Amino acid sequence: MSHNHSHVHIHKHEVQSKNLVYSIVLNLVITIAQLVGGIISGSLALLSDALHNFSDVLSLLFSLLAHKLSRKKATENITFGYKRAELIAAFVNASTLVIVAFILIYGAMERFFYPKPITSGLVIWLAVLGILVNGLSVLFLQKDAEHNINMKSAYLHLLTDMMASVAVLVGGLLMKFYGWYWVDSVMTIGIAIYLIVVGSKLLIQSTKMLMLFTPESIDIKELVKEVHKIPGVKKLHHIHVWNLNDEELHLEAHLDCSQNINMSEFNKLLEQIEHVLFDQFHINHINIQPEFKKEEDSKDTIVQD
Repeated sequence: MSHNHSHVHIHKHEVQSKNLVYSIVLNLVITIAQLVGGIISGSLALLSDALHNFSDVLSLLFSLLAHKLSRKKATENITFGYKRAELIAAFVNASTLVIVAFILIYGAMERFFYPKPITSGLVIWLAVLGILVNGLSVLFLQKDAEHNINMKSAYLHLLTDMMASVAVLVGGLLMKFYGWYWVDSVMTIGIAIYLIVVGSKLLIQSTKMLMLFTPESIDIKELVKEVHKIPGVKKLHHIHVWNLNDEELHLEAHLDCSQNINMSEFNKLLEQIEHVLFDQFHINHINIQPEFKKEEDSKDTIVQD
């Protein structure tokens, strides 16, 4: 059984792992500062936020590990390498975003009904530190987040932390000058709802990629229609399209040729198909099995293997 497998080479955005390292160091600083501040001020809120930031450090470490693994070369036992490690990291990080959101809502509701006195001055200064640290971390990862789902999950963790620090700052100021302790709970719930929205979206996206769903940007019927316009193509069928990771979009299919051509002629036909699939659908890994009057093979577009 003959297969032709090709790769269309494209310029890839090179994700900078050093930006993750910088973010990890910065978040360790704010975690330690909040831990010390919480102990000194007796603020349970600061201690809880320190724990939250420490969970972000772990998430960033997980993202860094996944990024490093994804760059390891394939072997005979691991033929795809670890390219899907970043998808797993994105799935885990998105899951923790949603879980943390519900924990925040529970804590906010409890604090709303049972408010506790807080040393607002220390809270304000640590909130400013949190905004600066997380804001800088967000800037480090912003560009990479546009190209990589793993980096996007880490970016969202940090962006939410920055927003939480803004909420803590506003809440601290209102508590200091007006005694409005309920503001902290209201803003926390607002941030948690935002966290559920963005976290759920990322969770669904990473789940679809892990489950090898056809990317939303690909219309299989349109793809087949365009390939069928190429002379020499009778029917493209038995099609699978999936993301291996953010950078690699794969297509696997059977191609029923209109004539009994030799391999050199098929290579020319394949080259035309590659250009159509890459230029119009951004598919850069193509594996096509050529056929001619193979009647026992199903000619359905989608076949359950």
